[in-house]
This record gives sequence, C-alpha cells and structure tokens, in this order.
Amino acid sequence: MNEAAIRVYGADWCRDCRRTKKQLTELAVPFEYVDVEHDPAATERAREISGRTNIPVVVYPDGSHHVEPDDARVEAKLRELSLI
Repeated sequence: MNEAAIRVYGADWCRDCRRTKKQLTELAVPFEYVDVEHDPAATERAREISGRTNIPVVVYPDGSHHVEPDDARVEAKLRELSLI
C-alpha cells in the first residue's frame, strides 16, 4: 500500500462496503479494494486488523482503521489526514 492509499476490505454483497467505495470514488480519494469473498488470506487479515468479522474494514495511511464506518466518520478521517 503506498503512502497515500487507503485499503478497503469488503465484499460485493455488502451494502456498507458498496457505500464506502462509492464515497471514496466520489471524493476522488485513491483506494485499494480487497474482496474478502475471493481471498481467504484477506479475510483473515481484515479480522486481524479489526478483531471482528464485520466489513468493511477501512485502513488509513496512518495505520488507523474503521469497521463499518458511516460516511461522516470516513469524511472526518479523510479531512484529519488532509486527503480531502
């Protein structure tokens, strides 16, 4: 993951995952999407990061993360990191 990248662990069937992807796309914030449905190692990695099985898990460049964040929390974090 590059310095400015955000990584989103999610699945296509997950409404919150689709919403977070849409928000990041609309804000023109680069991110890497990791589909946990097709990558068992990614499923385990998301669980290690969050301590839970809930998705999406959004990992920020500063190493912090959110699990199932709403749009307001994502936007606040992006502003804190000066990404928007």
